[in-house]
Amino acid sequence: MKFDTVIFDLDGTLTDTVEDLKNSVNYALRKFSFPERTSDEIRRFAGNGVARLVALSVPEGTDDETTEAVLEAFRPYYKEHSLDNTAPYDGVIPLMAKLRDAGIKMAVVSNKMHPATVDIVSHFFGDYIKVAIGQSETVARKPAPDSVFKAAEILGSDLKNAVYIGDSEVDCATAKNSGIPVIGVCWGFRGRKVLEENNADYIVDSPDEIPGIIGIE
Repeated sequence: MKFDTVIFDLDGTLTDTVEDLKNSVNYALRKFSFPERTSDEIRRFAGNGVARLVALSVPEGTDDETTEAVLEAFRPYYKEHSLDNTAPYDGVIPLMAKLRDAGIKMAVVSNKMHPATVDIVSHFFGDYIKVAIGQSETVARKPAPDSVFKAAEILGSDLKNAVYIGDSEVDCATAKNSGIPVIGVCWGFRGRKVLEENNADYIVDSPDEIPGIIGIE
């Protein structure tokens, strides 16, 4: 077996969260009579935490105080509606089962708000993943390696035997900063070109390709 620990990104890697993010952002924007955003825009803006998502979603030139107010409107609405339309990508649940049955340790590390991260992971992947770390004031967000280090510590894993799986330039940088390889997934928010430009160690088009990289086929 090549790796015994897999650390996943969440949005765009395990789950398609675009519609719930879009609806929550647009709810907050409407409260301030700002123009709404499309799914494609949200897909481009996501990945660096909700504060960055909101900052990119408000009109250019919006002052910091108003941007913060929009963020505060977004947070509770998204917490309540984060599972309305969100679902795992095709093939993710069978992948989880195969990794679990092979004894692979698994965790999720996300720039999504920690409570929403825990809710989504518990709801969809509770039978497979017990460690879920989202953005909070206690751990630096990706691409800082802190959350990866914390996940490995909780799992009791040596990062020499770990791999990170994500869909974005942030995930590639997170893996590099953590000193571990990254598997880039093309079905997420960014696509193959971004993964190639950011030197992903492996790039896959389907979850079916991942067990072979892990070394369990």
